[in-house]
Amino acid sequence: MDKPLFSYKFVNSKLEIKPKTVKKRLYNTDKLLHGSLAFIALFFVQVLVGKSGWIVADLFSYDLFDPDHLFALLSVHHIAQMLIALAVIAVLSQLIKVDFGFRLGDSRNGLRYFLIFTGIIAAIALIYHILLYYFDQALTFDFPLTKKNVLGTLGFQLFLSGTSEEILYRALPVTVFVYVFGQSIRIKWDFTLEVVLASCLFTAAHIKWSLFPFSVDLNLSQLFYAFAMGIVNGIVYQQTRSILYPMLMHSISNVLMVGTGYLFVFLL
Repeated sequence: MDKPLFSYKFVNSKLEIKPKTVKKRLYNTDKLLHGSLAFIALFFVQVLVGKSGWIVADLFSYDLFDPDHLFALLSVHHIAQMLIALAVIAVLSQLIKVDFGFRLGDSRNGLRYFLIFTGIIAAIALIYHILLYYFDQALTFDFPLTKKNVLGTLGFQLFLSGTSEEILYRALPVTVFVYVFGQSIRIKWDFTLEVVLASCLFTAAHIKWSLFPFSVDLNLSQLFYAFAMGIVNGIVYQQTRSILYPMLMHSISNVLMVGTGYLFVFLL
């Protein structure tokens, strides 16, 4: 049943009617509109920043030191993407005077979250690869696991994947949404609307799509994993008031998942 637009009470035996929720509804409608516009704007900004990173990365040849094209192109892309995202954040910091969390923040809880997260992800990665092996679906790689390839791919995951992506897909959107809403909007427990929206954008970034010609390529398990990681990293970002710990968590999760796959190939 819809809420009344007015409140009713008796004053001196007379019925007095006052507006009750009109202003609140108008305020909520305004927040919904601004939030929707911010979501669309952030989506296009993230797409443009990502594509700009590819334009820069494609300027160079990597055949000499990365003949299998596994890590060098990605590394340059993520460096360019990070620098462009930092430039966007620098401009916004001057325009709207907000804190994007480039500091140590709550280091005690941040390190605690990181250690707990690392233990959980290590266990998940190990169980995942054991199950793949048990059901005869163990991972195979379409490139040689040379020392250069292994160190190059793991180095990219450790130093650049989390660093670049957490700036663009966590610090930027979460902070902008809080500014647009005028406050952090708690949904339940430690879940906030801004973190959920930022996680949706992060998930969308894992969908490969093209307009000309039109095509969409997605992996549902990867999308679920991206959304879940987005939620966890977003909560830690807000709890610690620092983007450092989500960066570390993002990087170590990638290293553990990729590294465990390599380990199983070497051992089995």
